[in-house]
Amino acid sequence: MLPQEIIRRKRDSLRLSEHEIAGFVEGVTSGAVSDGQVGAFAMAVFFNGMNRDEAVALTLAMRDSGDVLDWSDLPGPVTDKHSTGGVGDNVSLMLAPIVAACGAYVPMISGRGLGHTGGTLDKMDAIPGYASQPDIALFRKAVLETGCAIIGQTADLAPADRRLYAIRDVTGTVESVPLITASILSKKLAAGLQSLVLDVKVGNGAFMEKSRDATALANSLVEIANGAGLKASALITGMNEPLASAAGNAVEVRNAVDFLTGRFRDHRLQDVTLALAAEMLQSAGLVSSNQDGMRRATETLTSGRAAATFARMVAVLGGPADFIEKPERYLATAATEFAVKATANGFVTGIATRDIGLAVVGLGGGRTRPDDKVDPAVGITRLLPVGAEVRLGEPLALIHARSLADAEAAAAAVLSAYTVGASKPAADKSVIRRILPRG
Repeated sequence: MLPQEIIRRKRDSLRLSEHEIAGFVEGVTSGAVSDGQVGAFAMAVFFNGMNRDEAVALTLAMRDSGDVLDWSDLPGPVTDKHSTGGVGDNVSLMLAPIVAACGAYVPMISGRGLGHTGGTLDKMDAIPGYASQPDIALFRKAVLETGCAIIGQTADLAPADRRLYAIRDVTGTVESVPLITASILSKKLAAGLQSLVLDVKVGNGAFMEKSRDATALANSLVEIANGAGLKASALITGMNEPLASAAGNAVEVRNAVDFLTGRFRDHRLQDVTLALAAEMLQSAGLVSSNQDGMRRATETLTSGRAAATFARMVAVLGGPADFIEKPERYLATAATEFAVKATANGFVTGIATRDIGLAVVGLGGGRTRPDDKVDPAVGITRLLPVGAEVRLGEPLALIHARSLADAEAAAAAVLSAYTVGASKPAADKSVIRRILPRG
């Protein structure tokens, strides 16, 4: 069937067959389907959705558009996590080595920044020499020798998703539940996982701002994963403020190194990271309960074993051997630093988190087009959390920019994103809900 006919059928809310979906995805992979047709298909799905069978078919077709890895030779369970995206969400950088140091294998295939959210792959690219898109042989070597590898999609893994992912970012179709589901799961299925934990964000800095929408996405991910043969569960976590006190690429890597080494740990970031680690360890069968998983993960972090695992992963994938000891030697720094100062006394009562992410994009730390280059040095640090007390003239955040003009523009955006009131607000829950397979 012609691509335009498949687009028309979905535009008219008709159910697509497995054969039609597979044919369209084959055209996306080969280039026979144009960018305009891919965008039109994404828009049709955005407005009309997909049922369970269509979403499973789309996921499997995208998985099968390239190679599917086989880890059956590894002497332990193969597991991973995926976040739906947020601001200051550098969890993967700590989570993969924590879980690997507990005995699992974590072949983590990550994405680049999407919309206002940061991308794990962009963060890893901030480490000089790090091969974020290695060939399969080096990927396997890193996983076997260190227990984990954080990489991007290679040319051979879910290539249909790589193209669709880029077009969704610039056509206003990011928030489609079936497209998000298929994008995430096709990569994870191609990675040859035995289990997967989803971190579904909810709040004003997430793609899903409302609880019901986040719950629908979490249920979709778990249901479609299980329909495609992958054991999965999900945690719904809060994104009404940046998760870390840093947002950007190099600045989030530095934040992650500080977390792993114990130099500094943001409280909400620690809560979410350890909760996901516990869920992954239980899902992988390495612990018998969530409580035991939390204990194991905490011990692994505080003992330094997770930091050592991260260091080995960076070195095997081409980064500096002493990166975790001397990150400041290797991470790029911006030419200008500019403090965002509070205009009143009080407490931080709210943060427009999406605006913080967009400020980072405006600085050059994200993309407005798929082929935009990202500046690893720019970003925002020392972001005060909700509930923090602040006085007139004290900093709410610190901007890292290429120029004073860029810094001032970002500072204005950050200042308007913060709300300061007279009373300290109640703290939001970091981990809100757990979603398990039905039945």
